[in-house]
Amino acid sequence: MASSSPSPSTHRGQQECCFHEWMILQEADLSEMLQALTVEDNFGDKDVLLRQLVQKNVEHFQAYADERTRLAQDHVSPFFAPSWCSSLENSLLWLAGCRPSLFIRLIYALSGIEIESHIAEFLQGTRTSELSELSLTAPQLSMINQLQRRTIKQEEELSQQLACLQEKIADQPFALIAKESSLVASQNVQADEALDEHAKFMVRILEEADKLRIKTLKELMNILSPVQAVDFLVAGKKLHLCIHDWGQKRDIKHGYFQV
Repeated sequence: MASSSPSPSTHRGQQECCFHEWMILQEADLSEMLQALTVEDNFGDKDVLLRQLVQKNVEHFQAYADERTRLAQDHVSPFFAPSWCSSLENSLLWLAGCRPSLFIRLIYALSGIEIESHIAEFLQGTRTSELSELSLTAPQLSMINQLQRRTIKQEEELSQQLACLQEKIADQPFALIAKESSLVASQNVQADEALDEHAKFMVRILEEADKLRIKTLKELMNILSPVQAVDFLVAGKKLHLCIHDWGQKRDIKHGYFQV
């Protein structure tokens, strides 16, 4: 006997579970990294430990992205406006997640006030004071600056793809289907087929956005030293967890609950 396909409620439950498991893993990884940073360095052993943790965290991110892509095959739209996130989190989303360039903005923030405005001076050697708490070197800063330029360009390309996809909702065949349909009509086969095709492109955009997020993270990890990379990951996870917590509290405060 063939097994029945999962119900819509099952799909939503799986997607929500995927997110909550990711948040729990974020907390566990954060705790592990904070503990590792307190370990004394014995003949370079600490660097080995930190490198392992960085690799582990990147792998966790990749696994999360892979699971999202798998679940999105069934129903992709919820990932772009997830009911399991607070309204604050949803207001900050870019293609179902954070902007990859925010990773670099966080590096600048950790590197000290107004460091980004002095990049040219540092690269030209006219500004020689300590770069940051992360002790970034000029070559590191140069590579991060180049990465930021590439990342923003790719973000703009993906944003344009989504804009084009959104504009198509007002084009054929959607406009004609809507014009000819009855508001009280039962399921429209033509609309379903058109929306299924639309969803395929949405899945592709989600997958490409996640690939860019992971690619940017990996490049940053290669630029930073082990301790710098772990410091960055710790700050990023704290920020993510705090925004999640702040958003939930603000929704409760304002009496807003998602159905």
